[in-house]
Amino acid sequence: MKKNLVFRGAATALITPMRDGNIDYEALKKIIEYEIFGGVSALVVGGTTGEAATLTDEERYECFSFVKEEVRGRVKIIFGTGTNDTRVAEKHTRRAAEIGCDAVLVVTPYYNKGTYAGVSEHYKRIADAAPLPLILYNVPTRTGVNLTLKQLEELARVENIVGIKEASDSADRLTELSKFGDDLYLYAGNDSQIFLTLALGGKGVISVVSNLFPRRTSDICNNFFAGNISAAHKGQLELFDFIRLMFRETNPTPIKYAMSLYGLSTPEVRLPLLTPEKDTKEAIEEELRRLGSDS
Repeated sequence: MKKNLVFRGAATALITPMRDGNIDYEALKKIIEYEIFGGVSALVVGGTTGEAATLTDEERYECFSFVKEEVRGRVKIIFGTGTNDTRVAEKHTRRAAEIGCDAVLVVTPYYNKGTYAGVSEHYKRIADAAPLPLILYNVPTRTGVNLTLKQLEELARVENIVGIKEASDSADRLTELSKFGDDLYLYAGNDSQIFLTLALGGKGVISVVSNLFPRRTSDICNNFFAGNISAAHKGQLELFDFIRLMFRETNPTPIKYAMSLYGLSTPEVRLPLLTPEKDTKEAIEEELRRLGSDS
């Protein structure tokens, strides 16, 4: 069945800017405008890059409400509502629906090591919690869980489970996922695989690097969809070294440091994360001198 396509192109997995231990809403407002001006199709709030694991429920919902109010319908909004407790994920999803968003992004349940049946039921319960399009988020390096093709065939039959953000490093895996087509839209979860995902029929990317380079990231997608394949490939290659640097240390520490150099936020992260090591900072600074501003 053809599903509701939430967005096509680049969605930014927004950082949660911090200052002195609190969410810096002044910086968040600036970042939202920067992203929209840069041409992204959607904003993802409260995902991995947003340090959702260290946000209180109150902070999470305040952040959702703030972004909803600031965006004013100019781009699609996706709220991260996943966690390893099904009941809490259901609560987050219901609250997201009340605040108002276009979809939710739900990470696989980590740490608990749910069975095949348990993980499948987890997603079905969350999908049933609110009438919102749900995008699965598969990131096995963080969660220890890798959704199987059989599970995805089952979950794709749920009407409001509409897509998957795939953050594995396997080209074979992306190729296998492409078979779902309109039954389960495919989005790149790794910035290094935007071009590959699009070539396999994917609809876009949920991106870390677009926090700093929204225009360049969007252009990879837009050029591809317009048939300018060589320009899309060139855009991927131009950002490739920067993308690798953004994952030299745990995301979002490198991207937050990079954004601080452009005056978009502080580099502050919450423990157990720390700002990048000296050699990583120097490498980021050197690469940004090469890339210059977003264009």
